[in-house]
Amino acid sequence: MQITRRTTIAGGLAALAAAIAPTARAAADWSPPEPDRELRVKVRGGSIYVRVNGPLDARAAPALFIHGGPGSGHAYFLPALQMADRRAIILYDSLDAGLSDRPGDPANWTVERFVSEVDAIRAALDLDRLHLVGQSWGGTVALEYGARVPGGLRSLTLSSPLVSTRSWEASTRAQLATLPEDVQAVINSHEVAGTTGDPAYAAAMDIFYAHFLARHRPPAYVTAYRERTGIRLNPLVYNAMWGPGEIRATGSLRDYDGEPLLPRLSVPVLAIAGDHDEMTPDALRPLVARIPEGRLAIIADSGHSTFGDQPAQVIALLRDHFGQTD
Repeated sequence: MQITRRTTIAGGLAALAAAIAPTARAAADWSPPEPDRELRVKVRGGSIYVRVNGPLDARAAPALFIHGGPGSGHAYFLPALQMADRRAIILYDSLDAGLSDRPGDPANWTVERFVSEVDAIRAALDLDRLHLVGQSWGGTVALEYGARVPGGLRSLTLSSPLVSTRSWEASTRAQLATLPEDVQAVINSHEVAGTTGDPAYAAAMDIFYAHFLARHRPPAYVTAYRERTGIRLNPLVYNAMWGPGEIRATGSLRDYDGEPLLPRLSVPVLAIAGDHDEMTPDALRPLVARIPEGRLAIIADSGHSTFGDQPAQVIALLRDHFGQTD
């Protein structure tokens, strides 16, 4: 089926229902494999952790996943390893995140340097072709990389992406306005006053996150993997680049604007949003319309953490998207 940039896949993803059902049944008994290969890749500022599952020389192009944060890690992408039956799935931690080096130097925390990690991984693994998937802040990195029109890029997936800070904040403020007025008042007053270390702010943000960040527990194997590896958000990177909470930016990304890059994307682009996402479908839809070969898929009963909230739906979408663009 030919899909134009104005095509939206909505609600319950009826077109993919037949694919999702068997995927969900299979996932119930699935657990992630150990890496087929692990390596440290040298980047500017240190070295980063990379893991590979599946054959790099398969007929189907490899898929590289870029995590969010900034400063998060690859653990929540573990459900994607189900796709290693047909192609190589490559997960990694950016510098100062996850299992990678943590030099703690703010000079490394620039958009351009994080984007350069993709080239370093491609060189280390000799990836002459790939699909690129970025989630949240990882979507920013994927957008910036794709706008350079690199050779061998088969497709992009922008999952709940930060495309511009103004569009993100418009979305999160709209979501905040749907919560009880006392919750709004606590969050707004502490962010204005700069007193976000107050426990009352954290409690109010927990309410926001329960509605719009993660609406379900992640798969048990993701939680177990985090406990075993110690992968957690690095607050130093997150606070310096973004700020104390998801709603408003106060860090170096506070003026970020990647919207002019959208028309430059020259490969098929799948954008994904949860129906209760921090980056709402309504906020993302006009941005996707500016991508020449863009389409939007909405994940039912999901917040921002689509890979944790509804992994079967996301995996079915990605299998279809990769298959169409291999």
